[in-house]
Amino acid sequence: MLHRRTTSHVVGPVVVLALALTACGGDKKVSPDRKKIARGTGQSAVGEAKEGAVLVTYALTAQKVELGTEAETAKMVSEPEEAKGLVPAIARVRYTHKSGPTLTQRPRASHPTTIYADGRRGTLIVGAADHAPGCESPSSVKSWKRGQSHVLCETYLVPKDAKDLEVHWSEQNGRTFVWKFPAAT
Repeated sequence: MLHRRTTSHVVGPVVVLALALTACGGDKKVSPDRKKIARGTGQSAVGEAKEGAVLVTYALTAQKVELGTEAETAKMVSEPEEAKGLVPAIARVRYTHKSGPTLTQRPRASHPTTIYADGRRGTLIVGAADHAPGCESPSSVKSWKRGQSHVLCETYLVPKDAKDLEVHWSEQNGRTFVWKFPAAT
């Protein structure tokens, strides 16, 4: 269940802009030149993310994707008619800090996380998952040491009738890890 936040007056216009940009090409299929590495449900991947000026190695696992309702979408956007037929999809990804320095600022590990529905990229909703049950807000992670794990989430709008959902996490070197999930019916 998604919760309305006091920042919705700021997030709403961002979502409308993102929807407009998606209409101009955000629904393209994944580029075939990117190296995609399939992961099974529950399988972890090891990848690097730039945190400030350093690279940090993470073991990460996309745990699940939960779909919301059109009513929840209407509460998240400033112009619900622009989001008709779309529902929120929340990806829960568990990150374990494997190597690199202790992180003392907001981690960026979840930034390269995206959700695809039936092969098309969804539309990001900034900050919507920070307070979803089972998700930690990146701003609440104050000191992330090697060996510690956190569940960070991202929310995207996807078509309500999507059949297949994918969570993508891309490294800066071009490798993309992909976890596939069936859409709940």
